[in-house]
Amino acid sequence: MKNSFFPMIFRQKYIRRWGLMRNTNEETLTEHSYEVAVLTHALCSIGNAYFGKSYNTDKAVSYALFHDAQEVYTGDMPTPAKYYNEIIRLNYAEIEENATKKLLSMLPDELKEGYAELLYQNDPELHRIVKAADKLSAYIKCIEELKCNNNEFKSAAESTLKALKSYEMPELEYFIEKFLPAFENDLDELQL
Repeated sequence: MKNSFFPMIFRQKYIRRWGLMRNTNEETLTEHSYEVAVLTHALCSIGNAYFGKSYNTDKAVSYALFHDAQEVYTGDMPTPAKYYNEIIRLNYAEIEENATKKLLSMLPDELKEGYAELLYQNDPELHRIVKAADKLSAYIKCIEELKCNNNEFKSAAESTLKALKSYEMPELEYFIEKFLPAFENDLDELQL
């Protein structure tokens, strides 16, 4: 249906993440997308300020806001299932492609090109920043759960941190060194 794009995007608040895990605090796709946008902004800002990059921060943040938009149709498929084997990965990519086309069909023709850029994320450099921010958001979720003594997230934290370290991205390394430790603090410690 034409002009249904935005109401569909707003349905992200009904998509729960981490479906296979016992959560002390459930996270919605809306919350996750916001956090990825904030982290994307941070990574771009760090890269531009400290490492001589010239990231288009506004475009990257826009990518982050829409990076999982297709999940209004697919839901949040758990990573172990999504990447179980090459056949499933390819089939899921096709499902995501169909979801992208469906979302774009809900826009007036004059808006489709701009939103196609956000949904397809054709700038590889910015897409990589968003993927790093997405992984960083997952690690922060693990930290928050572990702070609540939810050991369900112990293995996920270990594997996610390992994946983060494999990025070899100086702005990400800087964030991990300078900002990530504070996520382990409680409210009183954050205000000192």
